[in-house]
Amino acid sequence: MSADMASLITPVIPALRRYARALLRDRAAADDLVQDCLERAVGRWHQRREDGDARAWIFAILHNLAMTRLRRASARPQAVPIEEAGEGELAHAAPQEEQLHYQDALAALGHLPEEQRAVLLLVGVEDLSYAQAAKVLDIPVGTVMSRLSRARERLHDAMSDHARRESAHPHLRRVK
Repeated sequence: MSADMASLITPVIPALRRYARALLRDRAAADDLVQDCLERAVGRWHQRREDGDARAWIFAILHNLAMTRLRRASARPQAVPIEEAGEGELAHAAPQEEQLHYQDALAALGHLPEEQRAVLLLVGVEDLSYAQAAKVLDIPVGTVMSRLSRARERLHDAMSDHARRESAHPHLRRVK
């Protein structure tokens, strides 16, 4: 890997991991996805436009790989025997309130339509511009703005509804 390539790819890796984990909701699968993305980016570095945004290009690779995996997974769900289940599948989260709010936010995020969730993660979490997110997702900038607005509204409504239900029935607070 050339120094120029490394200087452009290395700082993006933590953001790629966050985005992959948010999309796949499985740490091991997300790490595999990032590895595949990086292999593809390095192997096809010569195909990248020199005047283009390397970060957006790498995110586009990751996003496209993730969408392919999600489509395949939805076509044939995989069962994991309990003997092969990792600690992550069997572990229970701590019951602290902050962890519960975090889980609620992730659950609400998970209920967003895929196209809204992807835009919200790219713009809101990974701090890509609307134009960069549009390139990653291969959609117009106006569509990015519209999806982002709808995603934020749906996320806000879901969290508000949950807070109202919880304040009306505090004794029903779930414990995991």
